[in-house]
Amino acid sequence: MVCANCQPVLGAIILSFLLSQPYVQTRIFKIIVIGDSNVGKTCLTFRFCGGTFPGKTEATIGVDFREKTVEIEGERIKVQVWDTAGQERFRKSMVEHYYRNVHAVVFVYDVTKMSSFTNLKTWIEECNGHAVPPLVPRVLVGNKCDLKDLIQVPSSLALKFADAHNMLLFETSAKDPQESQNVDAIFMCLVCRLKAQEATEQSRTVQVEPTSREAGEHGGAPCQDQDQEGEGGPGVRALCWRERREQDAAG
Repeated sequence: MVCANCQPVLGAIILSFLLSQPYVQTRIFKIIVIGDSNVGKTCLTFRFCGGTFPGKTEATIGVDFREKTVEIEGERIKVQVWDTAGQERFRKSMVEHYYRNVHAVVFVYDVTKMSSFTNLKTWIEECNGHAVPPLVPRVLVGNKCDLKDLIQVPSSLALKFADAHNMLLFETSAKDPQESQNVDAIFMCLVCRLKAQEATEQSRTVQVEPTSREAGEHGGAPCQDQDQEGEGGPGVRALCWRERREQDAAG
């Protein structure tokens, strides 16, 4: 028990200690999740931010916003995940807002609905139409892969599409608890790439402009595959997370 006369002194000591500590501002990365209705955007967001699968969800109206703080290489980073509406009537009033200052984009389709995959071109066009810079990382996610007997979009087709648009491909299931690590990998991969990009940008402000090879060395992320072949420096090569995991297990 602290006496009444000691409380002001103790408070001053605590305040002095807190003020002496270096202030570290938590970085914030804004990631938007877009795609057709009912492809599982909300469920993916719930799984990553809360670690659970919602028993019942309703159509997202406008935009839903969730956060999760992660730690990478000793740094705490706040990830803001914006779950967007897939229906046009819910999007018109919000579309400009959620594309503003975006750091990364997750395109989601349902592996059991070919139409949701075909419509990805429309979503990419919308993204480009709102002046999202080409350097903003983008990934492609095929959701509901637990429904193996209903799959309409083969991995080979999705990989070809992802490669054509310079995106990584993840196939996963927000519903299956065993796939939770794959859901985390989607967002953590983006955070790694964003962190690496910022490090590269900072190094360029104090160094002579690097060669393409040097840029690749500084810009790599631990969860990113890089294709070293060809001229013009390394480029991101599409991969299917599920197939890579199975190949590693077999090897």
